Amino acid sequence: MFESFLWIALELTVLFVVISFVLSLLQSFIPYEKVEHYLRTRSKWKAGAFAIVFAFITPFCSCSTIPVVVNMLRNKVPFGLTMVFLFASPLLDPTILTVMGVILGWETAAIYTAVTAIFSVMLGFTLERLGFEKYVKPVMVEGYQSKHKKWDVKKALSETGQMMKSVFPFLIIGAAIGAGIHGLVPAEWIAENFGHQEWWLIPLAALLGIPLYIRLSSMIPISQVLLLKGMALGPIMALLISSAGASLPEVVLLKSIFNIQLVAVFVLSVLTMASVSGFIFYFI
Repeated sequence: MFESFLWIALELTVLFVVISFVLSLLQSFIPYEKVEHYLRTRSKWKAGAFAIVFAFITPFCSCSTIPVVVNMLRNKVPFGLTMVFLFASPLLDPTILTVMGVILGWETAAIYTAVTAIFSVMLGFTLERLGFEKYVKPVMVEGYQSKHKKWDVKKALSETGQMMKSVFPFLIIGAAIGAGIHGLVPAEWIAENFGHQEWWLIPLAALLGIPLYIRLSSMIPISQVLLLKGMALGPIMALLISSAGASLPEVVLLKSIFNIQLVAVFVLSVLTMASVSGFIFYFI
C-alpha cells in the first residue's frame, strides 16, 4: 500500500507541477480578456459548447483538472463555464470514447457522450445561476495576468510554488485515500449483487463509484468484465460516471479551492448525473 501511495503522490505532484507551470508560463500569451468577452457575449449554449470542446481536447483525469480550473478562475473565465469544464473533462476523452465504442458498442459511446456533455452544461450553468460562485475561496479568484508578452520562467515557477503550497497537503491526503482503495474493485461481488435490473441498483451503483479511485481508462475494461458476468448496463454506466467524475482524491483536492458547500453540491451533481444517465441506459 505504501508503494502505491508513493506512486499516486508522485504522479499527482508531477501532473500538478507540470500543468500549473506550463499554464503559468503561457498565460501572458493567452488573451484572457478577449476570451472572457467572447464567452460573455455568446449565448449560453454556444459558450457551453466551447467549454465542452475544451474539455474534450484536454484528456485529464478528475484530479489533474484542478490546476486548469484554478487558472480559469484566476483569469476570470465565467464560473459556469469553469464548472462545465470541471464536470466534463474527466468524462470526455477522444481516446477513451474510442475504446468505449469498440468494447461497449458505438451506440453506447454516442449516448454516453451526448448525456455527459448535456448534463455538464446544464449543471455548470445551474450552479452559476444559483450563485454558488460565492463558495470559491477568495485566493482562487485573484487574477494575476502578466502584462508582458514574454517567457517569464521565474514568475511561472513562483506562481506554481504558491499554488502547490495551498494544494499539496490536500494532494497528499488524496493520494493516501487513493492508495488505500486503489484497484479495490470487487468485480465478482459487484456482478453478483448488481447483475439485475432493479431500479434501485442504479443510484446505489452511483454512490458506490465515488470512493473508487479508478481512471475512466481502467473502468471501461472493468465494465466489459461486469457485462460478461451479467451486470446490467444501467448500474455499470452509473458506476463508471461517478467513479471517473468525482473520485475521493479529487473531492479532497477540490476542498483546497472550494468551500465545503460547493464541494458537497459538486459531489451531489455528479451523483445525479450518474444516476440519471444510468436510468437512461436502463430504459433504452
